[in-house]
Amino acid sequence: MTTEGSDSGRPASGRPRATLADVAAAVGISRTTASNAYNRPDQLSKELRQRIMAAAAELGYSGPDPMARSLRTRQADAVGLIFSERLGYAFRDPAAVEFLHGVGEACTERGRSLLIIPAVPGAVHADTVLRAAVDGFVVFSIAGDDPHLAAVLSRPQPVVVVDAPRDLAGVDFVGIDDRVAFGRVAAHVLGLGHRRIGVVAVRRGEDVPARGSARPLLERLDAGADPHPVRHQRLLGLLDAVEAAGVDAAGVLVSERPGNAREEGALGAAALLDAGPGLTAIMCTSDILAFGALDELASRAVEVPARVTVTGFDDVPAASSAGLTTVRQPMERKGHAAVEALLDAAGSVVLATSLVVRTSSGPVGS
Repeated sequence: MTTEGSDSGRPASGRPRATLADVAAAVGISRTTASNAYNRPDQLSKELRQRIMAAAAELGYSGPDPMARSLRTRQADAVGLIFSERLGYAFRDPAAVEFLHGVGEACTERGRSLLIIPAVPGAVHADTVLRAAVDGFVVFSIAGDDPHLAAVLSRPQPVVVVDAPRDLAGVDFVGIDDRVAFGRVAAHVLGLGHRRIGVVAVRRGEDVPARGSARPLLERLDAGADPHPVRHQRLLGLLDAVEAAGVDAAGVLVSERPGNAREEGALGAAALLDAGPGLTAIMCTSDILAFGALDELASRAVEVPARVTVTGFDDVPAASSAGLTTVRQPMERKGHAAVEALLDAAGSVVLATSLVVRTSSGPVGS
């Protein structure tokens, strides 16, 4: 006796499931021709395809089994995205939203689905990567020693890395030159006469004091191997600009926070202001952190830019209304280019950035 929902090969009604062969017989065509109605509709006339689909609807045939098709063609028609944050962050952070929009548009244009796999620091789900039915992976800004990256590289599918890590053998890269970009905004700040500078940066997946602390730039850069190349490259860009200006790097402090959130930017700015009397500029490695820094300065009645200059990075939509001086990077284009590189084997792409000067930056004592 068969119970409802059992694996009997029959639907709950007791009728055998219709097959593609049944549809073909009903229309009086070959099975191959019936298959073309689903897989190669351009091979059929509109009228014939309508007859086939009508017969399928009458028989209750819903179409080829996608799992069986995938096994037969060895294609999943899906792109895997390894996202180095919780999934909720992907739909909340403005820069991440722009990036995902570019990825999504490119997938839609190519008739591909998108599977997002979160690679949250400290929560290893490498098995999810190994089981993913995808034709290739886009890896978004991940630590070089992350086990999810190792799982991706162990598979035979093509891989494109966005932002970090860079220079992986046999893996295409899509991103920007973070060192040059951050160096450009640092040169702008130094050119305004600022010498007592603080930086708020993200230090994901690492222990950070709740209230925050600050330490010299050179001490941070000398702390050993940094698993997060984007942060490291931006700090190196700042050092390049400081040295080019003939400024003593000892006056530059870095406060690191565990996440890219507005409240973290406020905590980082507070740590810098408490540790560095006379600070005249706060540079942030994202616009979101910069918004938090502006909040903290406002809470202390510190005028911007008259007493402290603030800069960000990304140029998210809200940066303009906030008057934030920042670095514009093409996040949407970055996502689109990553899928193009993956599906077309288009090779590595380094996208241009630009400095956007607004009212949050000004000369010392302005």
